[in-house]
Amino acid sequence: MTALEDQNVKSLKSAARCASLASAAALTALALASCSAGQISQTANQVAPVDGMTAGDRVEGVSVYDVTVFVDEETNEASLKFVATNQDTTGTAHTIESITVDGVKVDLADNVAIEEGCTLLGDTARHLDLIKQADETSACINYTATEVDNQGWAYASDVPVTFTFDKHEPIELVTTVSAPTPEAGTFERDYGHSEHAGHAH
Repeated sequence: MTALEDQNVKSLKSAARCASLASAAALTALALASCSAGQISQTANQVAPVDGMTAGDRVEGVSVYDVTVFVDEETNEASLKFVATNQDTTGTAHTIESITVDGVKVDLADNVAIEEGCTLLGDTARHLDLIKQADETSACINYTATEVDNQGWAYASDVPVTFTFDKHEPIELVTTVSAPTPEAGTFERDYGHSEHAGHAH
């Protein structure tokens, strides 16, 4: 293996590691939030967690991981969760020009250039607060809150998502609509009412 090939392999491994760390940090933070939320009642509106979709080409320089559309059942607001990585071994930074969900533009609060071997993680503002608390040591992971106008997307439905980077052809995929992780400390509980409630036995 030549020195250049060895450098390329190391760079790809570094970028993949960043993506794994970002996803792991997100999962850890959200798992902690779920645990502290207590026992959540199972209702007809709740759906099981889904794995986000992955697309892109590491050889071409950029990939996206863990892509999921979130719709909050209380506010009806929608957002997009994703992890975008730069595996370009030439040292070139890449920037997201646009993201659309079902043709609707996604607003990014902090759309920064993704440097070689680095990651941009998009999610709801609340999720990002939890993720940053769980992972404060990764200098090569940037974060952006996302918003998109909800078009009445139903839970568990599939919607097309398109990522357009500044130096690449669009990355297109289909992902699932899900509910965001409940806020820590919030839950629903049906105690029921006994006809003997309030009476001593």
